[in-house]
Amino acid sequence: MKKLFKTMTVMALFMVLLSGMTAGKTEAADNTANQDLIIINKYYNKLAYYHNGYLEMGVPVATGKTWDKTPVGFFKVVNKIKNRPYYTGKIPGGDPRNPLGKRWLGINANGTYGDTYAIHGNNNERSIGKYMSQGCIRMHNDDIEKLFYKVQVGTPVNITYSYRSFQELTKIYGYDFKGYNTK
Repeated sequence: MKKLFKTMTVMALFMVLLSGMTAGKTEAADNTANQDLIIINKYYNKLAYYHNGYLEMGVPVATGKTWDKTPVGFFKVVNKIKNRPYYTGKIPGGDPRNPLGKRWLGINANGTYGDTYAIHGNNNERSIGKYMSQGCIRMHNDDIEKLFYKVQVGTPVNITYSYRSFQELTKIYGYDFKGYNTK
């Protein structure tokens, strides 16, 4: 009976995760089309965020320790979580020891549901600009907090490894780059 209860509990937790209701505050999926785009270039370890054709943010990031850790491809932001706990280390969300920082933009890389790969903050600011993560894209905490409030669920995320500039990549991806936001 205990084994059946344990199995049912695990299945219930799995269903909660699939529905996007994880610990911390999560914003539900929004299928509203927007004119946003995030490009992460592992070659330079930089992230560019475009809104309505204009570059809003270009910042350094940390990516995977090895080539295969951070997947390359076309993905989407599938969830947004404030103060996500670090389950592996049993560290609560919002704790300064939490290596995930205070904001999490989960992406659907490699068939996941935003629970494995993400753009998130960190507790090791010196890692930014380097190849240090287990697969996620780490940002300075101030940068992820700004990005978190700008980005909607459903925003495309293109991860690449290219010597090309972000402006060249927007053309390749068919994105209508209009210029730089000077606000």
